[in-house]
Amino acid sequence: MTDWLAAHGGVHGEVVEGFEPVAEAFIDNFAERDETGASVCVYVAGEKVVDVWGGAANHRTNEPWRAESAIVVYSTTKGAAAICVAMLVERGLLDYDAPVASYWPEFGVEGKSELTVGELMSHQAGLIYAEPPLPLESILAVTPVVEALAAQAPVWELGTAHGYHALTYGWLAGELVRRTDGRTLGQFFAEEVAGPLGLDFWIGLPEDQEWRVAVLRGAPRPQGDELELMKRIAGPGTNGGRALYMDGALSTPIDGKAPFNTRQVRATEMPAANGVTNAASVARMYAATIGEVDGVRLLSDQTVDTVRAERVFGPDACLVLPTRFGYGFMLHCDELVLSGDGAFGHYGAGGSLGFADPERDLAFGYVMNQMGGGIASDPRAVHLLEAARGCL
Repeated sequence: MTDWLAAHGGVHGEVVEGFEPVAEAFIDNFAERDETGASVCVYVAGEKVVDVWGGAANHRTNEPWRAESAIVVYSTTKGAAAICVAMLVERGLLDYDAPVASYWPEFGVEGKSELTVGELMSHQAGLIYAEPPLPLESILAVTPVVEALAAQAPVWELGTAHGYHALTYGWLAGELVRRTDGRTLGQFFAEEVAGPLGLDFWIGLPEDQEWRVAVLRGAPRPQGDELELMKRIAGPGTNGGRALYMDGALSTPIDGKAPFNTRQVRATEMPAANGVTNAASVARMYAATIGEVDGVRLLSDQTVDTVRAERVFGPDACLVLPTRFGYGFMLHCDELVLSGDGAFGHYGAGGSLGFADPERDLAFGYVMNQMGGGIASDPRAVHLLEAARGCL
């Protein structure tokens, strides 16, 4: 199979017999969906059945995408953060039904004293941006933004809405981890998840791993109806625009580069958005949430059922479109396509995706450097996950 892959556009990796359609879909993405560089990985019953990569890690130099290549996966990082929180719940250090303020006393002001951990993890907190806005250096320092979120009032009355906490989700979840475990979320993830599983996955990238990072390529400018939708979701002054870009702090180029293509942004801990990884690590992580992977299991069946139970579903106060969430995880719906009801995971801006499907014993990871233009359900990812599901 390796020779067959190499003969198809420089795509490399391994595919177990019966899962060739996933590799074919991956190759098809380069021809039909403007893929630049990417990797996809699939686990079934705790065993890796697909692990392929190809294309260019750098569209300017045509440096090839290699097995060790990694990329910023934006909100696919949120799934890793949600797993960390779930592990602490399972250990009895956190309780989804307990008030956030019982772990983080400074949080219990401005009407937030009764907000629960579960409500925070399901995007109901109404803390979608910092008020007043913070400069980039304060955001990258983490503590100032955490303190600002604790002190401010929710954007909406608690219990009345949910809205995608595009970036603040990570700092909020991260502070819960720090308050109850003592480690930052990035440290906890490195020592309790990435280390035991041997993942190439970082939340706060060490400088000695910068060599492996592929270059993000901007999405094509939206046109027509897509442009109008993006204006509604992320236009100036909208909830979505303020949440996605922290009032412009993360949309302004740094040293002439897009923020997430810079060392400064990759180095900080931004557990909602700056994870750096590859598809093999994303799929392996999710496989270990629903079963053992080389002797490692991250979550029990009971915890998995808790985190994937629907907590909110309907119009999103930030993204405009309907969204469906469990405790920190996106759930399958028309706008957030996974492999079916019961699957839980997370898309990332531009198209990356990781999820697990307990009923099918399936775990999936896809990452890429060519940004797509949508919010979720990127056609490349959907094409791949549908191919994987069809092989079962």
